[in-house]
Amino acid sequence: MSDPAAQDQEIVEAIARLSSRFDMAYWRRCDEEGRFPDAFADAMAAAGWLGVAMPESVGGAGLGLRAAAIVMREVGRMGAAATSAIHVNLFGAFPIVVHGDDDQRARLLEPIRRGEVRLCFGVTEPDAGLETTAIRTVARREGDRYLISGRKVWTSTAQRADRVLILARTTAREKAQRASQGLSVFCARLDRRHVEIREIPKMARAAVDSNEVVFEDLPVSARDRIGAEGDGLRVMFSGLNAERVLVAASAVGAARAVLECAARYANERVVFGRPIGANQGVQHPLAHAWAQVHAAELAMLHAADLWDADRPCGVEATAAKYLAAEAGHLAAERAVRAHGGYGFAREYHVERYFRESVLALLAPVSQELALCHIAERALGLPKSY
Repeated sequence: MSDPAAQDQEIVEAIARLSSRFDMAYWRRCDEEGRFPDAFADAMAAAGWLGVAMPESVGGAGLGLRAAAIVMREVGRMGAAATSAIHVNLFGAFPIVVHGDDDQRARLLEPIRRGEVRLCFGVTEPDAGLETTAIRTVARREGDRYLISGRKVWTSTAQRADRVLILARTTAREKAQRASQGLSVFCARLDRRHVEIREIPKMARAAVDSNEVVFEDLPVSARDRIGAEGDGLRVMFSGLNAERVLVAASAVGAARAVLECAARYANERVVFGRPIGANQGVQHPLAHAWAQVHAAELAMLHAADLWDADRPCGVEATAAKYLAAEAGHLAAERAVRAHGGYGFAREYHVERYFRESVLALLAPVSQELALCHIAERALGLPKSY
């Protein structure tokens, strides 16, 4: 479709029809019970949305990152459990699309797109954090396979994932010419005989598991190494800008939903004979948050359009994630305060959005490191870390 606005609207309407089957009570139950939203994830896969950005040559819709961002914005209206249930299958496949060979695309992408294979992402480590080049997980070559050993943390959906897109060292850091070299990416089967998965209790998004994963000589075929050996950082980065755009889109969607909750309550709640929404002390904080969310959304769409045009978008994607995370947290906080004491009650749902809004401030890159990246790449300032 040549008209982006018309395409965007078609996506909005289609996701609205699908999401109408999963009301606020459904998401509250998932959160309270720590229950993965299988019915929702299966519905999204059956409708073909997991392949929205994949090329038509591998069975996808070929609509690009902007379309995927619109999907995630609308899914984000339901909260972090909805987006986290599907987002790895959306952005996690990009390294395979860009750097995989024909055999890998044929074997791996179709089942991921159909939702038959759930993917998780293994990058962050307990002692490395955001310093990706400091990871210690090792992939040791033995003939036509590798054996992977090490630990990863904050690996979402690992409890139910079939494969992990994992970054590991194939050359020791001290033997590599640069710290960024000697890393390789694998799309490995999560063979539970060689993997221990421990769920991490957390403050929000209980419906989607986050985990520490311990690998002990996990065998992975050399056929499942994505890209050249030692080129893993470049391979993995091919999906990170897309991830930041989709995280921004999710935050924007959640922010819009929580502001709508606040506006509805402010129109209905009568104190001293009139709706509290008539008071500027309620209006202005919500209007300010709306403006911040609107600006973040424009930044997010701009970064997605750059990606689709195959133009550099690292700074723009990082800025979009930064702005959307800040705006999303602000919107949720303002919505809770607009509800007064009821903002603290689960009945009104805004407390869930508030808890979940913290996540985008921390991941996939912290706000502080995002600003470091922008300072260095956009303003030409010296590297600070």
